[in-house]
Amino acid sequence: MSTFGSPESIYQEILFALQKHQKWFSESIPLIASENVPSPAVREAMVSDFMNRYAEGWPGERVYAGCTYIDQVELHCIDLAKRLFRAEFADVRPISGVTANLAVYSAISEPGDRIVALAIPNGGHISVGKKEFSGTAGLVHGLRVDYFPFNKDEMNIDVDETKKKITKMVEEEKDTPKFVVFGGSLFLFPHPIRQLANFLKSYGITICYDAAHVAGLIAGNQFQDPLREGAEVMMMSTHKTLFGPQGGAILAAEKFSEPIKKAVFPGVTSNHHLHSVAGKAIAFTEMMKFGQEYATQVVRNAKALGQALHDRDLSVMAENKGFTESHQIVIDITKYGLGGDVEKKLEKCNIILNRQLIPGDTKAGRHYMNPGGLRIGVSEITRLGMKQSEMEEIAEFIRRVVVKKEDPKSVTNDVIELRNHFQKVQYCFEPGDAYQYIKIR
Repeated sequence: MSTFGSPESIYQEILFALQKHQKWFSESIPLIASENVPSPAVREAMVSDFMNRYAEGWPGERVYAGCTYIDQVELHCIDLAKRLFRAEFADVRPISGVTANLAVYSAISEPGDRIVALAIPNGGHISVGKKEFSGTAGLVHGLRVDYFPFNKDEMNIDVDETKKKITKMVEEEKDTPKFVVFGGSLFLFPHPIRQLANFLKSYGITICYDAAHVAGLIAGNQFQDPLREGAEVMMMSTHKTLFGPQGGAILAAEKFSEPIKKAVFPGVTSNHHLHSVAGKAIAFTEMMKFGQEYATQVVRNAKALGQALHDRDLSVMAENKGFTESHQIVIDITKYGLGGDVEKKLEKCNIILNRQLIPGDTKAGRHYMNPGGLRIGVSEITRLGMKQSEMEEIAEFIRRVVVKKEDPKSVTNDVIELRNHFQKVQYCFEPGDAYQYIKIR
C-alpha cells in the first residue's frame, strides 16, 4: 500500500480496497461476536439521502426544516423499539452503544459518583472502565468504578459476594453506588438481575443493563428480559445480535425519559445519523417478524460450536454450564499459544474472530494485545443460514489450524468451499446477497 501518490491514484486505491474487503468476507467465516450482516433493505436505507440531512432534536421539535419524512421514520423507529422490548420509553438517536451508555451516565449521575460494573477481564466493556484504563465511565464522565465480584467457574456475577460488597459500601463506607451496570462484552449467561434487584433498589441504586451484545436475543425471547427482571434502563448497540446498522438505542422507564432525551441531545450528539435511524427501523421490523426463529438458532449454533470445539481438544470455558446461553463462546487458548497470535493464524485462513481477555489474564501478566482467550460469536454465520452441522465443520477448521497446525492454504480452500453455499442474508423480508459490492458511481 502506498503512503504517497496523486489524489486520483489514492482515490482508486480506496475504492479497490472496499471491493477487495467485500470479496474477502464473502469467502470467510465471520465469527466476530460484535458484528452481524444487514439485509439489503437496511443497506438501501444507509445509502439514502437521509445520510446527508440534519434533524437535531426530537421528532416535532427539530432545529432544522426538511424533516417531514425523517420524522415519520424516526417515530416509527421509536414505536417499534418500544414494542419490541416492551419498554415505556425509547430513544433511538444514539450513534453507538458507547454513546448510549454515556448519555445514560449523564442523565442519571454526576461526575464523582460511584458505580459498580464488570471488570474488563470478566466481561466488562471499556465503556464502563476506570479512568486509568481510559474507560468511558471514568475518563469522560468522571465516575468512580468498582467491580462486581465474579465467579469464574460460573462465568457470572457472584450474587452473595455482591450483596456483601454493596452492604459494606453503604453501611461501613457511607458511599452508596449511584447505579450498577449489568451486561457486558464477554457475555455467556444471563446476569442475576432478578436475584439482586430488590436488594439494590432498597438502597436507592438504579439498575442499568448493557444489552449491546444480546439485544437481539432479548428481542427474540431467548435470553433474559431485563426490563421485567428489575432493570430500569437498558442501553444497546443495534448491530450485533440485532440486524441493524451500527448505532445505539436506550430503553427505559418513563420517569427517565426527559433526562435521557436531554442527555442525548444536546448532551452527547448533534445530528444523529438519520440514515442509521432508518436502518434501525427496518431492522426492528425484521426482528419483530423473524427474531424468535433467528435467536433460537443462534443459541443452538453457539452451543453446538462450543461442544464441537470441546470435542476437538480445545478448552471452551463454562463446560459445566453447557458453554453458553448466548451467541458467544470463549476458549482458553493458552494450551496452544496466546490469543493475539492465534487470532492472526486463523485470519490467514479466512476465519475471522478476536482475541479476548479472560479471568486470570491480569494476574498472569497477560495484556489485551495477546491475552489468554479467544471470543467467538455466531450471530453473522447464523444470519447467513448456517446451522448445527456447519458448526461441526467450523470447529474442524479451527482444530486443523490451532491443534494440528496445518498449512493455512489447505484450510483456506476448504473455508472458501463452505462459504460458497452461504451467500445470502436470511431472516428478512427480501433475502439477498450478503456481501455484494454495490457500485453507484
